[in-house]
This record gives sequence, structure tokens and C-alpha cells, in this order.
Amino acid sequence: MTVASNTSGAETYTSIDDLIVTLSDGVLSVTMNRPDSLNSLTEAMLNGIAEAVEQAASDPRVKVVRLGGAGRGFSSGAGISEEDQARKAASSPAGVLDAANRAVRALVALPQPAVAVVQGPCAGVGASLALACDVVLASDAAFFMLAFTKIGLMPDGGASALFAAAVGRIRAMRMALLAERIPAAEAFSWGLVTAVYPAEAFDAEVSKVIGTLVSGPAVSLRKTKQAINAATLTELEGALAREREGQLSLLTSNDFREGTRAFQQRRAPKFTDS
Repeated sequence: MTVASNTSGAETYTSIDDLIVTLSDGVLSVTMNRPDSLNSLTEAMLNGIAEAVEQAASDPRVKVVRLGGAGRGFSSGAGISEEDQARKAASSPAGVLDAANRAVRALVALPQPAVAVVQGPCAGVGASLALACDVVLASDAAFFMLAFTKIGLMPDGGASALFAAAVGRIRAMRMALLAERIPAAEAFSWGLVTAVYPAEAFDAEVSKVIGTLVSGPAVSLRKTKQAINAATLTELEGALAREREGQLSLLTSNDFREGTRAFQQRRAPKFTDS
């Protein structure tokens, strides 16, 4: 475990092996760092994100939280590789769910603006994390996907509330039931993302947006965020509870076991509704 901080003698932020956390010029950068798996998320990573964001909430040095992923993707969601499933087996079935819910709650409750930087694939609970942020910036190479039903699960991490609040019931149903990839341009037209930029200009455009927020009126930004979230995310807590209950039952189903095996074996699943 390592510690990263840019302010001598000040409170520090902790990075773990798969999560890099740094503070510089008012921006707390939280970077998911498993590029070989498109930043698939573990319980430790989700709790690490939550811890960093919770700490930032009371840190006057932090003006903006930037959430991103290393490599070519934002996040492929909770890991379902054999390695990730072995990690899950060592903890309770609710561990990843509870960690994801904690991270989503932390991002929504954060007083400062949170910016999701999506340069590539953004799927599963990774998409929930992105939508829990206040500004979602996407490269034109990015896409969004709620792929849960492909492995016999349901959306979690507050997705049933976050996506419906952003794009409406019918489009949220399309993403959740059909598990389609939604390219960045279409996601923008739906209102799922704040802006889309060409891949070659993405980093520079992200820096401009974050710079605007860092130099903005912090109290005004905080009160604006709180007001809009209070008006639009009234169902978030209920969604988190319903998703947790439903997902825990699905995680013990034969369909989930078959869906996971099929994913690992790169074949179509054969669901039995059991």
C-alpha cells in the first residue's frame, strides 16, 4: 500500500494496488488501474473509491474530484473472470454490492463536483459510477453498456435510478433489458453524458472543463449540485435497496453461474430460468 499527496504535512490519500489516488492543484484524481481487464472492479477498489471520495468531502484543498480509468477503458464493471470470481468467493456475496453502493452514495453526496472521464468502454457498475458523477465527459471512442442481463443479473450500483433520471424510463429499459452498447454520440443525444470530444483532443478538453470547475465559486457549485440531485435522485436510496435484494438472489442462481461460465468460455449462455 502506498501513499500519494502533493501537500507536505497535510492529510494524505491512500492508493492501493489497483487504484491510484493523487491530489494536485485542487483536483483529487481517482484512477482505476487494472488496464488489462478494462479496469474491472473489485471490492477493494470500490471501497477505495468510496474512502477517497468520503475523505475529499471534508478536505478544503479539494475543489473537484476526477474519476477515470487507466489504459483504453473507463471500467468494464465488476470482474467476472475466473480470478475475480475466486476473489469474490473469499468474501460474502454482498461484499461487492455494498462497496459499490458505498461508492455511489459517496459520489452523489460529495459537496464538490465529481467528473467522470470516459475514454473508452464504460459498462456494468462502472457505468453506475460514471452516472453518479455530476459531469460525464466522453471520448468519441467511448460506449456505455448495462450488460447485467447477459450473465443473468440485474443492474446495480443505483443504475435503475441513475440511468432513468438521465435518459428516461424507455431508454433506461432499453439499456437494462437489451444490454446494448450505446456509442458516445448516441449517449450524448440521449442526455446520458455532458459532452463528447474527439479522442485526439479529449485530454485537453477534459482539462478545460475541470479548470472551469476548479476556478468556479465553490459554494455556488455545491448548492447547485445539492439542489439538482435532491430534485432528480429521489429514488436512489430505494433503488439501491431493491437492487441489493434482487441481485443477492440472482447471484446464487443457476443462470448467473451459466452466464459467468459462458462469458469465460466465450460462448452464448444457455439460461434455464433457475
